[in-house]
Amino acid sequence: MPGVVVVGSFVQDLVFRTETFPNPGETRIGTFGPSLGGKGFNQAVACCRQNSDTFLVGAVGRDVFAENARSFAAEIGLKTRFQVCEDSATGAASILVDASGENQIVVALGANEALSPNSVEGVRAEIAQADIALCQLEVSLGATRRLLEIAREEGTASILNVAPINQEATFELIRLADILTPNETEFAFVFEKLLGEPLPPSFLEGSDEQLHALCCRLGVPVVVVTLGSAGSFISLNPAFSDRPYSIGGDSYRRYASLSVSPVDTTGAGDAFNGGLAAGLSLFAMDLDRAARFATVVAGLSVEKAGAAVSMPSYEDVAARLASCHA
Repeated sequence: MPGVVVVGSFVQDLVFRTETFPNPGETRIGTFGPSLGGKGFNQAVACCRQNSDTFLVGAVGRDVFAENARSFAAEIGLKTRFQVCEDSATGAASILVDASGENQIVVALGANEALSPNSVEGVRAEIAQADIALCQLEVSLGATRRLLEIAREEGTASILNVAPINQEATFELIRLADILTPNETEFAFVFEKLLGEPLPPSFLEGSDEQLHALCCRLGVPVVVVTLGSAGSFISLNPAFSDRPYSIGGDSYRRYASLSVSPVDTTGAGDAFNGGLAAGLSLFAMDLDRAARFATVVAGLSVEKAGAAVSMPSYEDVAARLASCHA
């Protein structure tokens, strides 16, 4: 049985690179190369490459992009179960990357939006035996909700990456998760959309204690706010003291990012989430070790071009961790 079950998207990335982003109406010369992505696929690959037995459930069309997904997954040992949608194409994305490694992305989700709750129910046994269930908001919300419900019913810890921002998400869905992993924009969205309380742009400039208090108001056991180059922030909600999570005895803690030379930031957040799931599975739910592990996975991922293909190996992550503690 897998250590991690991921329910999520696959997207064929069509990557264009140019020196600087074009202005509206402007055409620039660049280079092109296909890659593999989708938040679910990226996270599953990141997890699988950390020697964590990983199983991905998703949806694809009947086309060459779907075959690309199956071929790459088989190559790295990632187990998959894809619902095949006859009336939908496999998801695809246009990704524009500039010389500094920043990106702009447009996604056509295609078959991902048709992933059914029944497809998730079909892997209940795998979810029940897994250490972690991981999902995002890039497939149908019915499928995401079913994963979180099954995980709760079966006593499996769950991570919900609140990305991309989905206006149909509800507070009820959010509170089914054990661990919530928004970035700063998604964190502000959750507050405004679900609590009806817009946060000021400066909400991250307050103290760590103030940010911890905001996290606790979301009503989930653990909130991990990813902050890009500023690292991450973890908050443990004292209302869930019975849950098996710890960060060295603290209620909240900041983690610095890894010092890197970025080539392409596409998929860095997915690398963190996959690394976090793998770390929790590998380190017996030790959230502190898992967060440090995920930080290195994310950092190393931006030193290579691409999304899924840029996810680092366990050996590379372990070597960088060792050098950080040397």
